[in-house]
Amino acid sequence: MITATKPFSPPLEMFQDKVSEIFKNKWFTNHGPMVTKLEQNLKKYFNVPYLVLVSNGTIALQIAIKALELKGEIITTPYSYVATTSTIIWENCIPRFADIDPITLNIDPLKIKEQITSNTKAILATNVYGYPCDFDEIKAISNEYGIPVIYDNAHGFSTKFKNSDILNFGDISTISFHATKLFHSVEGGAIVCQDEKTYKKLLLLRNFGHTSPNTFDGVGINGKMNELCAAMGLVNLNFAEEICKKRKSQWLFYKDKLSDYPINSMNYNLTEIDFNYAYFPIIFESETKLLNVIKHLEKNNISVRRYFNPSLNTLNYIPIKDECPISEDISKRVLCLPLYHDLTVEEQNLILTKIKEIC
Repeated sequence: MITATKPFSPPLEMFQDKVSEIFKNKWFTNHGPMVTKLEQNLKKYFNVPYLVLVSNGTIALQIAIKALELKGEIITTPYSYVATTSTIIWENCIPRFADIDPITLNIDPLKIKEQITSNTKAILATNVYGYPCDFDEIKAISNEYGIPVIYDNAHGFSTKFKNSDILNFGDISTISFHATKLFHSVEGGAIVCQDEKTYKKLLLLRNFGHTSPNTFDGVGINGKMNELCAAMGLVNLNFAEEICKKRKSQWLFYKDKLSDYPINSMNYNLTEIDFNYAYFPIIFESETKLLNVIKHLEKNNISVRRYFNPSLNTLNYIPIKDECPISEDISKRVLCLPLYHDLTVEEQNLILTKIKEIC
């Protein structure tokens, strides 16, 4: 079976050594030494001013919205994982959708401007598949209208723009370390901000508002990462360069082999961008063709993901329906091919052969 994705598995003995330390310390959660060290190491890795580890990428978004004290409408992308939209609603805000650029599949700044009203309180954009949004244009909009920007950077581990990690853009940026991500801590995530005031607020929000064991300042939540997850993160960080190098090789292999297929693959402009090659989406000419390919692949024990589907503006719990024809169209025709560390060239060739049999 070729799976749609598979977590990177470090040498077991390296993880066991970390677990032994945890058992020796008898410190399993509540800001232990593993979490503290991983925060320090990731802050250095990303070269960011402030970083707070949390339990997952979704709680990272929730805390980001709380930290900015947002109430009202948040302009967001319809083309992302469902958590991006659900978080807005969970925090009692209203998502308003701006359609996407048909090339990058990121939110279109021109469409953002069309959606801005007196009720707009923020922009929440996703760096789709790890490719950076149009930071300059979105920053200009943010400055013009005086609204903050949150970047959902769940896919963006190690991507850089103009030699700066893309976690450095926006008022707040979040990242996921879920097991399916390029870098993972089994479950986990982080929040990055640019100023000390926001950082201190984030620390309170992720830990019930504790200012001391018996004092509190505002409403917080249990968003802490535990020591076991941090241990996995510390071990996996040793392999980050190797993982990224392998992923790039696999991505370029697909790109080269698909050049003569009647399928669209991403044609990114990598000027000033050091891309992480985290996902390999392909876009078919029709949803019917896509469904036929999926069926054929599954018959041959190959699993793939319709990532992202559906377009989030079509979800049944959205209070205001915004039309996003580009996102609605592409989300019906997009498929992500298997891409993970121990996927072999032979398996990649098999995947492409089976796709070609239908296309």
